[in-house]
Amino acid sequence: MAVDRERIGRAVTEILAAIGEDPERVGLAATPHRVADAYAEFFGGLDQDPLTLLRDTVPVGPATGELVLLRDIAFRSICEHHLLPFLGTAHVAYLPGDRVVGLGRLPAVIEVLAARPQLQERLTEEIAGALETGLAPRGVLVVLDAVHGCVGTRGPRQSNSSTVTMASRGELSDPVNRAEIISLIAAGHPAP
Repeated sequence: MAVDRERIGRAVTEILAAIGEDPERVGLAATPHRVADAYAEFFGGLDQDPLTLLRDTVPVGPATGELVLLRDIAFRSICEHHLLPFLGTAHVAYLPGDRVVGLGRLPAVIEVLAARPQLQERLTEEIAGALETGLAPRGVLVVLDAVHGCVGTRGPRQSNSSTVTMASRGELSDPVNRAEIISLIAAGHPAP
């Protein structure tokens, strides 16, 4: 089901009125339409299956490298608790089984899964699960590092904090294997 922009617009108009604003005020008159457009983008992943992005795999032989690691993938999602954004960086690694996928497909999977009301913990698990199901790799590791609008702008107001979540499958569930990959992720980021 596509996002109902008209309904969102009406709801935003009601929210503006409920907080004591005039929804017809010059600066706010187009806000319901703008929010509806933004929500259609933010939640566009609800109508998409990330596994379709992993269908065009390429068979590989035993000469394939030991690891595929794509780091520093920017993502944004909306926290389902407060409908505020969280922005971050994803690092995705997998040990190929008998097939690989184009590298551009990995950020696309993240984008589809992030474009839903989310929790970072669940998003991390969903990315790992999609890669495991879609690629049948020997192992998967997903690390997300994100800054949450709800933590930085309300309640504790911790604007300098970030949340790190990790999900691993198969051979990359082994702590030694994970540590090696995490050191490769960190190698791309010089110490301050």
